[in-house]
Amino acid sequence: MATTIISGKEISKAFKDRLKKSIELLKIQKENDPNAVFPGLAVIQVGSDPASSIYVNNKKKSCEEVGIVSFSYTLDDSATESELIELIEALNVDPRVHGILCQLPLPKHMDEFSVINAIDHRKDVDGFHPVNKGLLSIGRDCLVSCTPLGCLMMLKEMNIDICGKNCVIIGRSNIVGKPLAALMLAENATVTIAHSKTNNLKALCQTADILVAAIGRSGFVTADYVKPGAVVIDVGINRDPDNKVRGDVNYDEVFEVAGAITPVPGGVGPMTIAMLMQNTYQAYLSLTQS
Repeated sequence: MATTIISGKEISKAFKDRLKKSIELLKIQKENDPNAVFPGLAVIQVGSDPASSIYVNNKKKSCEEVGIVSFSYTLDDSATESELIELIEALNVDPRVHGILCQLPLPKHMDEFSVINAIDHRKDVDGFHPVNKGLLSIGRDCLVSCTPLGCLMMLKEMNIDICGKNCVIIGRSNIVGKPLAALMLAENATVTIAHSKTNNLKALCQTADILVAAIGRSGFVTADYVKPGAVVIDVGINRDPDNKVRGDVNYDEVFEVAGAITPVPGGVGPMTIAMLMQNTYQAYLSLTQS
């Protein structure tokens, strides 16, 4: 049976196309309202890290594609944590802004937890705020971290059955591993989170119907980690010495074994951006209809 390539590029385009139509309809409905506001995303970047700048520009481009109003703020590396939080607090009360994203990583003199905690959880479109993390853990509606949400939406769009399946997630980060585990549990999967201290990791991975690699180690998952026919989701984004982007999965090897697999690039990455747009729209609806 041929291996299915799960194209995040194609699925994310479908999501963004649907979102664009929703926003266009919204603008038609409110065209005679002089006080109308439309979905707005504020992106804050501290410093000029080249990788962060690329991510920020990609987010701005996606906003333009779907019709979300984009607000951009750049602070110098020398900016204080208090200055950043002051900006966040101003955006919290700005009615034009429905999503606030602070590009990570932050400079070392800033405390990431304090900065994220300063964002109104209703505008926390990254899904990193402790309130949203807590709501997710108890199965309540909330803004969910974009990468794990993107992984789930890819599985659903491909009509991959999750209920009752064994799901092994390699990686226990607060950004991917833990929230994805909560999402998969909510879909009635049996979930195991594995990590660097897990005993017999390879044998555990071989039991997975759905295997997710999110560890930041290029090509770590090889064919002998994968049960024949398993679905393999590669969250990794690593740059090899030849400057090529590669995932945590040895794609060429695993392709021969897996039933379905996400490529890198073109897999989870585009879905992360699409879910950011979706979260911004959902935050807009929640804030303007409450």
